[in-house]
Amino acid sequence: MNLRHLLRMSRWARNPPSEKKVKLVIGVIVLCLILVAVERLFGWPAWLTPDRVPKGRIN
Repeated sequence: MNLRHLLRMSRWARNPPSEKKVKLVIGVIVLCLILVAVERLFGWPAWLTPDRVPKGRIN
């Protein structure tokens, strides 16, 4: 473990983040997990897959 990580953990132990910030981080993590679950269940839509364009051809 890096010394920087130990210093950051000690600072967080002395001054923990607010409840609002913790809820925000947990909400973002839950949203990401929901998006991953939906993508795993239904797959990646074909209309979101970009088409390859040959080099030198610009429309």
